[in-house]
Amino acid sequence: MGDRNQLFFVEKNLHRFEGPFLEIGSRNYGSGQNLKGLLSDRGDYYGVDKIAGEGVDFVVDLTWDFETIDKILGGRRFGTILCLSVLEHCEQPFKMAENITHLLKPGGKVVISVPFAWKFHEYPADYWRFTHEGVKKLFPELVFNTEVEATSAETAEAEFRAVSRDVGKIPISSGTYWREGRWLQGLSAGVFKNIARLGPLRWVFGYSYLLRPTNIYMIGELKRS
Repeated sequence: MGDRNQLFFVEKNLHRFEGPFLEIGSRNYGSGQNLKGLLSDRGDYYGVDKIAGEGVDFVVDLTWDFETIDKILGGRRFGTILCLSVLEHCEQPFKMAENITHLLKPGGKVVISVPFAWKFHEYPADYWRFTHEGVKKLFPELVFNTEVEATSAETAEAEFRAVSRDVGKIPISSGTYWREGRWLQGLSAGVFKNIARLGPLRWVFGYSYLLRPTNIYMIGELKRS
């Protein structure tokens, strides 16, 4: 599942990924991205999902006990694991993250996409939203260089931004734009603020900022022993 920016993020970092590859949540629902077509010529590529279907090589729930998962996957260890738009649908994300870590080869990488601010969406259920700091807590054994490898993207294609405390924000405050030298936006924000004081649009413009639909993209690496 997921949007085009997941494909763009993988393409952008393609030179860093090695096989074998494991895609989590690989079942083709008709709206996913063809990651296998992008990566399969770089090493063996496997897809896992909780439900059998097109694109699924192994039916696995990544929250099962690791011995069961390991047996189903034949003891394989992976150079790159793709976990894109999956963690928000997992009832036990800490358990899943632990099992993903165990499936990595030393030096292996996990490519992660999670929603920071997004509409409610069921596949089959929708539980969580994440910050980049929350992702690091899920994977304590991985190294994340968040200054370089943590980015965010909204609905516009291929427009990635560094993750900061302002991730996803649309400021409705003229002062924010004045400080950045964005005079036209500052003027517009001031107009909206004044309109909000009249009452009818207070439900939209009565806040200091709004949040755009935003996903966070990260790469974590398992240290080599």
